[in-house]
Amino acid sequence: MTTSGADAPAAAAKPAWRTFRDLPDLLRLLGVRLLSQYAEGLFQAGLGTAIVFNPQRSASPVAIATGLAVLLLPYSVIGPFAGALLDRWDRRRVFIVANLVRALLIAACAGVLASGAGETAIFVVALAVGGAGRFVGSGLSAALPHVVDRPQLVALNSVTTTLGAGATAVGASTAVGLRALFGSDDAGGAGVLACAALIAILGALLSTRFPAGVLGPDHDLSGKHEKPATAFADVAAGLAHGALAAWRAPSVTAALTGMGAHRIVFGFNTLMLLLLTRHHFTDGTLGLAGFGSVAGATAVGMFVAAVLTPISVARWGRRNTVVGALVAACLTQLTVLTMNFAVLVLAAAVLGLAGQVVKLSGDAAMQLDVPDERRGQVFAFQDALFNVTFVSAVAFAAAVVPFDGVCRPLAAAGAVLYALAVGAVVLLYRRTGNAEVGTPEAAGASN
Repeated sequence: MTTSGADAPAAAAKPAWRTFRDLPDLLRLLGVRLLSQYAEGLFQAGLGTAIVFNPQRSASPVAIATGLAVLLLPYSVIGPFAGALLDRWDRRRVFIVANLVRALLIAACAGVLASGAGETAIFVVALAVGGAGRFVGSGLSAALPHVVDRPQLVALNSVTTTLGAGATAVGASTAVGLRALFGSDDAGGAGVLACAALIAILGALLSTRFPAGVLGPDHDLSGKHEKPATAFADVAAGLAHGALAAWRAPSVTAALTGMGAHRIVFGFNTLMLLLLTRHHFTDGTLGLAGFGSVAGATAVGMFVAAVLTPISVARWGRRNTVVGALVAACLTQLTVLTMNFAVLVLAAAVLGLAGQVVKLSGDAAMQLDVPDERRGQVFAFQDALFNVTFVSAVAFAAAVVPFDGVCRPLAAAGAVLYALAVGAVVLLYRRTGNAEVGTPEAAGASN
């Protein structure tokens, strides 16, 4: 049954919120997501501030780029392995084991940091932490269709994904506050990481509340105890299958293109912002507080996206929603050329909103238009692709951005990338044969 364009937003939003009350497995999955992403924000910001805003350590463009690469490289390297396992193993079990392993590794990273070891040793342990976290992140998205009905998936995906992103932002903000409490040196950073380890343990405990098998995958796992080596041997094939499944769904390909462009520009802006707040601004916005203000504005934009995306998809379809978000991002990126702190804060909010709208539309496309047996592989392919683009963008920026972070040509290049993405998305959606308009169900069904 479909809903008129005028009534669709209200009809979709009301059941979405009621479902959290009526479906305990959905509420538990949301709880695992919030704890996992809160711990991720706490860990990443705790480690990042220990490297970038630590008076005991340097903060050159190359050092910052290396730190960001280490934090995100596991998403690219471990993501394919996670996809292979998530489509074979009980996802409940993966959540439990991965959260416990992550807690142990975060504690180890805290110990290495407290000892005053160099960045190399810290980064090695941080790589392992990110790898364990990737199993949880990919599994959360792949499991959602198992705990909600298809007609509610677009709205609930928007709510859960954005709440999770908000939890990451809150975790990062908490890390900033804890740094003020524990101190800005290595010992203070270790204290923040210890708190992140405790949150990861809570995520593992909550995961035990799921019945076995309720989170998928769909196929019968009884009697099939495949060795990890077997799954790892299928990684290359899994990536190929994930890429092929994404290509066969034009709505997924278009969203991936838009998100890829956003991740590249986000990489440019992130490095410039870190250097600007550390070395350029001298009017009271210098340092961690300035970076936190921009990060907070980004989080606000992402929260607004959770409200706007289901309404926009229901009224105008996923194609027009993605194109509109990318156009807004392109125009907003031009304001970054001012290198004015107040303008950057406002731009961060709009770019956060636009990027999250594209991401939510892409997640919905993958959950609606990709078969369950390929869904984990597609999400793993997405993780690998977008984190490779982000890390590559940061590495490129590190080679061209000066020490104070002022690089207007790079900001302009970001606007050009957004414009190119708009054209690519329009062309890719022509493969569907018809525009995606109307209800979320129609938007999801159209290929």
